[in-house]
Amino acid sequence: MSWRIANECAERRFGSAARKQIIMFLADKASDDGSGIWCSKGTIQRHTELSESTVKRTIIDFLREGILIETGRRNCKNGYTVIYRIVLERVAALEPTAEPDIETGVTVNPVQSDPGTGSTVNGVRGSRWTPNHPKTIHKPPTRKREAAAEVEDLEAEKILAAYPEDRIRDRRTSLRLIAAAVKAGVKPDDLKQAVKAYAKESEGYTRSKVCFSDNWFKMRRWEKGLAQVQADREKAREAEAKGRASLAEWIHERHPLCRHITNRQIEGLIASKLVTPEQVRAAGLQA
Repeated sequence: MSWRIANECAERRFGSAARKQIIMFLADKASDDGSGIWCSKGTIQRHTELSESTVKRTIIDFLREGILIETGRRNCKNGYTVIYRIVLERVAALEPTAEPDIETGVTVNPVQSDPGTGSTVNGVRGSRWTPNHPKTIHKPPTRKREAAAEVEDLEAEKILAAYPEDRIRDRRTSLRLIAAAVKAGVKPDDLKQAVKAYAKESEGYTRSKVCFSDNWFKMRRWEKGLAQVQADREKAREAEAKGRASLAEWIHERHPLCRHITNRQIEGLIASKLVTPEQVRAAGLQA
């Protein structure tokens, strides 16, 4: 048993009570470096009192997320038991359970009769009132920042609304993860398309196979849909380029089908330098 591993896991969010219960049981069996965990899924199920399907699904999820890795096998009377290791770096990257500390400055003498009026460590006098004092005047956000925040919140709400309604869980966490993905550079429309693709793909899933929204966004499962969106766009671009090349070939050969080419298409062909105005006129079209 390792108190170090247990404490590290206890101080992180794993997305659900079942996931937390399983990782804490595994942490109780680990060495100080997270290795040496060998217990069957049946053993985990008996001790945690969770269903066998929940244990199996959670272990698979932990392996896919990199929280657990397989390091070997140990022979037993029923065949073998897989040996796992908890990856501390991956656990440390998860969201902490502790509330963030509010930094109000450190004074030489922390006990004061009048908050914030004593001299600070660097010699600069502190604020007269603490941040939560009734007389504290907080600087209001600018209209520009308020408008930007409202737009971001609205985009996140629209994206979450595309997720299957019966699988939306922990809206606050889901919206925060969506906002983080958009802030990291993911286009809101692309993320929304990825959500819609998953909703369509999992439409007939049973409850045991579905993924709730907080876990789906936390595990970045939208990346699969995003890759498909980008692949579809690339195919569309290739098809468009192929179509333009065919139209240009008609003009070069003065094919009878040239008469079906619209003025807008002609402008696009000239702009892309696939044909010249002279070639267009020679084909009997107006440049």
